[in-house]
Amino acid sequence: MNGNTPYAGTPDVTPAGQQAAVDVDELTPEQRRHLRDSVTDIATLTRKYLPEEYVIGSQVTNSLTGPQASVSVQPPVGHIVSAGFEPETHELDDDELIDAEERDEVARGLAASAALQVKQAIEDKITPTAR
Repeated sequence: MNGNTPYAGTPDVTPAGQQAAVDVDELTPEQRRHLRDSVTDIATLTRKYLPEEYVIGSQVTNSLTGPQASVSVQPPVGHIVSAGFEPETHELDDDELIDAEERDEVARGLAASAALQVKQAIEDKITPTAR
């Protein structure tokens, strides 16, 4: 069980009882805005595929490994579904961080997954009208 504690360390990386030192580049305001705009576009596309009962949001954060962005969908019933991105710092300077085709694909995937969550949540509660 020693390997399950935060004090055990990572073999050959971090000694026991110490945290790993990680060099993470901070995003410039322009890079953060660019990343936020990309995930906001995905959230907007996802809203087009789903009714208003679904709550859709996006966020950009910094983690120990670098910037992270995510888009989440909370269906009226069922579990939350989400898609996350961890772009490399050099990718953040591209004009189109996530291309239009990929944004649409992610949005459709999120919408389909959220609809499936609703279907699975209510599957046993609805009596079929025909057999």
